Amino acid sequence: MAKKSSSKAKAAPVKKVSKADPLFPSRPRSFGVGGNIRPAGRDLSRFVRWPKYVRIQRQRAVLYQRLKVPPSINQFTKSIGKNEAASAFNLLNKYRPETAAAKKQRIKDTAAATAAGKEAPAKVPCQLKFGLKHVTTLVEEKKASLVLIACDVDPLELVLWLPALCRKMEVPFLIVKDKARLGTLVHQKTAAVVALTKVNKEDESQLKIFQDLGNEKFNKNTELLRKWGGGIMGLKTQAKLDKRAKANAIEEAKKAASMR
Repeated sequence: MAKKSSSKAKAAPVKKVSKADPLFPSRPRSFGVGGNIRPAGRDLSRFVRWPKYVRIQRQRAVLYQRLKVPPSINQFTKSIGKNEAASAFNLLNKYRPETAAAKKQRIKDTAAATAAGKEAPAKVPCQLKFGLKHVTTLVEEKKASLVLIACDVDPLELVLWLPALCRKMEVPFLIVKDKARLGTLVHQKTAAVVALTKVNKEDESQLKIFQDLGNEKFNKNTELLRKWGGGIMGLKTQAKLDKRAKANAIEEAKKAASMR
């Protein structure tokens, strides 16, 4: 026999709708990066886990401040000023080396002109020389008129000896910011050093100005070869030393008063 269906149908569960309290509205929080966990107006950069290369370069900068830095290394912190650098880069920008495509086209045009019996185009114009070995050779042979060295070469040992060589060979040099800016001049990512061998007649007076500047600030600057860098303590250490000095001064004053 079939079971009798119950007359009472099962009632569906009724969902309770919670009314929002106008006095205490719900504000869901996001705890992701840059979310609600960040206190308003507080700089959290100190608590960020920075990449390793950032930590290393910051630690290196602090070490250069704390440790005594020899003059040969400290001279790389004395780069020329912003306005002087802008003028120097304006001059160098006129003598950027050819790109690979431009050089290829010039060689092709020269070959075509020679084959046709016409006069060949002008030779390679005055241009910047770059590459550490190439510039070193130019300095040793006294062919370089002006040498620009980047202040942030890493490792510094690559160019550490170059200022001494320039002084010995009496070639004017300037230390500039920075290797990326020098690299832009010669179609590279970075360049440790660039050199000018000669310039056009209209720029000879400007080149002479920068040669005099290099001689004054770097080549013949004896103070630069004597001055050590670094030795700057942190804020906490400075405060501690000041506190100790004040305490010593008070003790000395008490001793002097007791001896009277």
